[in-house]
Amino acid sequence: MMKQLPSPDAPLKIGTRGSPLALWQAHEVRRSLMVAFDLPEAAFEIVVIKVTGDQILDKALKEIGGKGLFTREIEEALLDGGIDIAVHSMKDMPTVQPEGLILDCYLPREDVRDAFVSPNVARLADLPEGSVVGSSSLRRRAQLRLRRPDLRLVEFRGNVQTRMKKLEDGVAVATFLAMAGLNRLGMAHVARSAIAPEEMLPAVAQGAIGVERRISDDRVAAMLAAIHDRDTGLRLGAERAFLKRLDGSCETPIAGLAEITGGTIRLRGEILRPDGSESITGEKTGLIDEAPALGEALADELLARAPKGFFDWR
Repeated sequence: MMKQLPSPDAPLKIGTRGSPLALWQAHEVRRSLMVAFDLPEAAFEIVVIKVTGDQILDKALKEIGGKGLFTREIEEALLDGGIDIAVHSMKDMPTVQPEGLILDCYLPREDVRDAFVSPNVARLADLPEGSVVGSSSLRRRAQLRLRRPDLRLVEFRGNVQTRMKKLEDGVAVATFLAMAGLNRLGMAHVARSAIAPEEMLPAVAQGAIGVERRISDDRVAAMLAAIHDRDTGLRLGAERAFLKRLDGSCETPIAGLAEITGGTIRLRGEILRPDGSESITGEKTGLIDEAPALGEALADELLARAPKGFFDWR
């Protein structure tokens, strides 16, 4: 038996954002650890941390700092010892962690697809010309401009509930959410249709939950190893290496998806101009132990095919 397991007198502190989806994810990590080590709920404490990205909702992410806005305060609490682990939506995570922290635990991945959400329209293709669509994602906005340049796009930030309220208020006639989040919140019925990756490649790491820890914390490392999903880790190893090589951030329209069949991993990737005027796609297949190298190779290939000035808008 592992020594120094958490207890009601000395609970393991789990840091998270405060949105309903973030709390669901933190509770799922807690549930997984409870089952793995036969521990009571009281052996864990959920610590809600306010992050900048959740407090500034009237500006695009690229205007206020990108992906770190959803993680900075949580990671500071982890480094300071205020929490023992941090639970993140992996699509929000920068590809480099602060010194002293590591991400090496992932729960089984959910549905990776984007959900098309609209009160009155069933599919993206059915939207009337000139329809107003809300999205805060540069990737989705670029992909939409590529496929439907006639649409009018408006900024649409906030959690799932906030965005659904904006649709009800008529701010837009449609929006996009992650199927994973809707499934986790018991709201899958909200999706009018799920968009296949062949039609719209998802964000890197979409649908994955990651648990971050201090590198020096051996007790936590051993606990998290017991709930880590190997296939999700391999898939994200390829996708995040692809993103890192491209210097991906919330200011960069990049999509990527890795899938495993037996001992083989297939990685598809896409880079886009933000105005949707150009898209460069590619894919590579290799052995699963080559996952990060596969991601780097695909990134290099797409960059080599990109014309000069492809990323000048940054």
